[in-house]
Amino acid sequence: MARIGILLLNLGGPGQLDDVQPFLYNLFSDPEIIRLPSPLLQKPLAWMISTLRARKSEENYKKIGGGSPLRRITEAQAAALQTNLQEQGYDAQVYVGMRYWHPFTEAAIAQIKRDRIEQIVILPLYPQFSISTSGSSFRVLEKIWAADPVLQAIPYTVVPSWYDAPGYLKAMSTLIEQTLEQVDQPEQAHIFFSAHGVPVSYVEESGDPYQQEIEKCAALIMAQLDTPNAFTLAYQSRVGPVEWLQPYTDQAIEALAEDGVKELVVVPISFVSEHIETLEEIDQEYREVAETAGIETFARVPALDTEPMFIQALTDLSIKALNEPPILFADTIRPQKNTKLYPPERWSWGLTPSAEVWNGRLAMVGVMAVMLELFLADGPLHALGLF
Repeated sequence: MARIGILLLNLGGPGQLDDVQPFLYNLFSDPEIIRLPSPLLQKPLAWMISTLRARKSEENYKKIGGGSPLRRITEAQAAALQTNLQEQGYDAQVYVGMRYWHPFTEAAIAQIKRDRIEQIVILPLYPQFSISTSGSSFRVLEKIWAADPVLQAIPYTVVPSWYDAPGYLKAMSTLIEQTLEQVDQPEQAHIFFSAHGVPVSYVEESGDPYQQEIEKCAALIMAQLDTPNAFTLAYQSRVGPVEWLQPYTDQAIEALAEDGVKELVVVPISFVSEHIETLEEIDQEYREVAETAGIETFARVPALDTEPMFIQALTDLSIKALNEPPILFADTIRPQKNTKLYPPERWSWGLTPSAEVWNGRLAMVGVMAVMLELFLADGPLHALGLF
């Protein structure tokens, strides 16, 4: 049997407070997170944003113990998956590749080569595909593969998304059922799915299937539950001046409270591990929003972490990928044939989504120019006598 490598892809997170600023710099250096008209602007803008946001982000990480648990949890998931695969007869090693912090994807690939792996499955820990998550990691891997003849000789397959995997849906519905049992009126509690948001332009202009997959995923979980509970899907974590997917989580919570909802069971639908967006944003920020609005019960469904049913779902996905025709970067890593991972955005005149996006970008460039003048006391605005 071939020596198998399973590469788990994830975002990464700062392990301690000193890591926050460089982690943010790596995040905002990614053109799939902030798109700019020139790549020359990317790193200066990333430095500026990460510097300005570092203190606030550090305060948020202090609230959850001083760092992200994401690496620890992801490595535990990898170990559990490896054990499962080996118990089922597969000579498998599981690797963790983070996009923006240690252990980086590049380090995982180097270890895969040292271990002389003979077949690879690339499995993102994002159930739903998005340009800014799985797509960004796939882009890095495409570049690594293109430059390395050794990797090109190793058979591999990509799992683009798995929001509809039966084991994943069962694990999610089971955790929701367990949380419903803890509230006063389980049949009347409102199930509230909170997903990480993306800019509207990703969906409307670039064909990102993320919104479609999130909506289908929520519906599939509710069908699995087979309960009469009403549910809402909303989006969190928006940043910057452009429009993001709506409804926004905070506004949706307030609207439900106005409608008389008293009990919320909150489901972090796009997150399979506890991290800053569950432990601080949902558990603290949105809980406060709910309590202020009049919600009496705010019960949060835990992330899947190393839940045995979830690990079995990852095991099933890995085995399926090993035994079916491969999915390659060069052809069908996209969940839909009309999805463009990294397309140039269309431009049109008027108050269109494209125009609004570019207005926001130009505004960011202007802000960056002003900040450089402030920091350096020299530059084009000084030369023109405008600063």
